[in-house]
Amino acid sequence: MVYILAKPQYYEAKMPESERNFIPVNIAVLTVSDSRTRKTDKSGPLLVRQVSQAGHQVIDTAIVKDELEQIRSAVNDWINNPDINVILTTGGTGVTGRDGTPEAIAPLLDKEIPGFGEMFRFLSYQKIGTSTLQSRALAGVANGTYVFVLPGSSGACKDAWEMLIEKQLDYRTMPCNLVELMPRLLEE
Repeated sequence: MVYILAKPQYYEAKMPESERNFIPVNIAVLTVSDSRTRKTDKSGPLLVRQVSQAGHQVIDTAIVKDELEQIRSAVNDWINNPDINVILTTGGTGVTGRDGTPEAIAPLLDKEIPGFGEMFRFLSYQKIGTSTLQSRALAGVANGTYVFVLPGSSGACKDAWEMLIEKQLDYRTMPCNLVELMPRLLEE
């Protein structure tokens, strides 16, 4: 079964179950930072490159200040956009007073995917040791859209994409992946 993605409907096309073809998904990338601009942001463009190189479509990008309402507004707009399947955010996941991305996004989630944060910190531990405990990376589903909340470090974004997200956004990944669940995310 192959799904051509477009929220809220998914169109099925028959194909042999033994064959799985890549299915591109539509992704938006949000940088959360009080100091980064389009010229100085490294993590947002890195994610855009990785998404494109993997064969997915980058639908939109933005940079917002680390302000709860700005973050929530941008993500909420994308959650309600039927052309966006996945949102990647970078920045604001630390523990300082200005880090508020998890607080902004968590209330928007219908379901959290706790395994993402757990796996991200496990894999990060192998590179940065105990410093990984400062990351509040998380993921979830909101209105049929996957949302990944990543640290602002370009190294952390690269690792999260290459070691976790890219594989789960590839319909060919077995035994299961997030793409094959997309047609069922809005089930009641």
